[in-house]
Amino acid sequence: MNYVNLVVDNNSRHTDELYTYAFDEPLSPGQIVNIPFGRSKGHRRGFVFQTGVDPEIDPARIRKIESVDGSLSLNGEMIETICWMRRRYGIRYMDGVKCFVPHGKPPAPGKEKEPYKNARGESQPVETLTDEQQRVTDIIGAAIREGREERFLIHGVTGSGKTEVYMRAIEQVLAMGKGAIMLVPEIALTKQIVERFIGRFGKERIAVMHSKLTGRERFDEWMRIRRGEARIVIGARIGVFAPMENIGAIILDEEHEATYKSDQTPKYETLDVAVRRLMHYHGVLLLGSATPSVVSYQRAKEGIYSLLEMKHRYNAVPLPVVEIVDMRKELRRGNRTMFSNQLYHEMKRTLAAGEQVILFLNRRGYSTFIACKECGEVLKCPECGISLVYHKGENAAICHYCGKKFAVPARCPSCGGENIRFSGVGTEQVEEFTARQFPDYVVNRLDLDTAKKTKEINGIIGDFAKGKTDILIGTQLVAKGLDFRNVGLVGVVAADVSLNIPDYRATERTFQLVTQVAGRAGRGARQGRVIVQTGTPDNFALLAAAQHDYKSFFRQEIMVRRFMNYPPFSDLIAAEFTAGTEELASSQADRCKDYLVRAGLPGAEHIFAPKLSGNFKGQDSFRYHILIKCPRGERGRYIYYLRFFAEQMTKNRIECSMTIDVNPYSML
Repeated sequence: MNYVNLVVDNNSRHTDELYTYAFDEPLSPGQIVNIPFGRSKGHRRGFVFQTGVDPEIDPARIRKIESVDGSLSLNGEMIETICWMRRRYGIRYMDGVKCFVPHGKPPAPGKEKEPYKNARGESQPVETLTDEQQRVTDIIGAAIREGREERFLIHGVTGSGKTEVYMRAIEQVLAMGKGAIMLVPEIALTKQIVERFIGRFGKERIAVMHSKLTGRERFDEWMRIRRGEARIVIGARIGVFAPMENIGAIILDEEHEATYKSDQTPKYETLDVAVRRLMHYHGVLLLGSATPSVVSYQRAKEGIYSLLEMKHRYNAVPLPVVEIVDMRKELRRGNRTMFSNQLYHEMKRTLAAGEQVILFLNRRGYSTFIACKECGEVLKCPECGISLVYHKGENAAICHYCGKKFAVPARCPSCGGENIRFSGVGTEQVEEFTARQFPDYVVNRLDLDTAKKTKEINGIIGDFAKGKTDILIGTQLVAKGLDFRNVGLVGVVAADVSLNIPDYRATERTFQLVTQVAGRAGRGARQGRVIVQTGTPDNFALLAAAQHDYKSFFRQEIMVRRFMNYPPFSDLIAAEFTAGTEELASSQADRCKDYLVRAGLPGAEHIFAPKLSGNFKGQDSFRYHILIKCPRGERGRYIYYLRFFAEQMTKNRIECSMTIDVNPYSML
């Protein structure tokens, strides 16, 4: 008889452990089996984690596996990665399993669904590389040929030809019989990348993985990868879990983007998972960005990554001219519109020349908050506790956290006053204003309201690429890697939006957004122009972005991080406690803080007192959190103690759940 330890497909945190089962034949880690479990008459799925187990109890008491699922399986590397994720992020076994296993059932033969079925290859033959591209390609190629496990940070200005470098690296990986995973930060970017890759590698070798695919599409793409038919995977962050074997390279384009961090359960860093998987296969990691994260650039300075620089655009056209406009002066001159005189006149000139315009504002909706003029009360979501945003197209107040819609009240719910005002500007209002100012031109908008489905995203981007749209207004979707050759002007309507968020990354985020959106201009034959409107024109992040000077920004920002002991000089760990009563959530957070302090962990003086999570009001539940500024190198120990505390809550039947978020991208 063969004994294995397996994980049971069950959502309860009370069953988050390994169970021993018996089977007549040998099994392998990653195989999926059907098992009896508990008192249920049916069977559940089990995932084999350990084989060759020596039972700790009487073998006669061990239940037998009923059957093996021959249609699906993981492999040993995937199981190892799941176990590593559990230790690193404090998640459950099944949270990790669900990252790797597709949903749904196999289709009938001939009924498979193919996403991007009608996508046509975009042929952009590049016969000669620039000197910088050639140098970077040679260095990466040597690591691939020699089978070295190496991590590269490619710091290349916008338009320097990083995508061509990626494709040359993938060519070498495929030539060695290995596979590659190409990740982009937004689903909106996948179609453009897919078309370029089809033109180079052919459709049959490419699979796509992202959350906007249907369940059937995701299952069928998963199977093509697992069978080894597709050797290139293109996707958003879930693509890092592609069931590929013998991975030669994983690429994170625009590596600085926050979307590579999962803010939902399980909470993980795509970069961390990529590094862990490549360690098994001795593959190369390529991180590319014009504005690397401060953490990544510091790692390159310390030699953890190999830094490769590309300082010039492939078309030899200079980087766009960036002009900062002080909106305080515009106001003093009597201009109360959302466009400065410079932006308005530059838009007229650009459009008259037959070029296109992109306007960027990182706020969607029409008005960003609704308030009573008489008592000052701001309308908030009763579930989430955050300000509601007015959407004129739907004539509704919408919560951007949970998505619920509410009718706009005629009277203030607090004081009964009738003087309700709409304040703040969102992309919907910018679109309306722009259409009035430029009635002879086609205006379109790209944000989460207009592009809820992949088809809508592709339609809006396709119309702009074909020149059917003259002015494209959008949130950060327009700032990420899109390649349009006829954009002559980019306008940043309000650069202060990201500067004023309560997050230690605010200046970094501002520098990245302004630099990235500026990089959409001048990618054709002529130099582009960028106008940045702000009320804080002397901010060092904006000044550095205007000069395309990443190193100047980094020097100032890293000094602040070091002085304040923020990442990369520490790790921030948020432990969140959710319970049916405020008293229970608060008391468990207090107990956990005391437990960590008593454990004598390094840096325990930087475990902050529990606080009510202001942006959380769940249905009949409350959430408290403790924030830990963990010394560098001590993350594993803190996670170990936090997981032990959570296990004790489960063991003692305390009705309070705990989640762990390492270096959260939204400060609590």
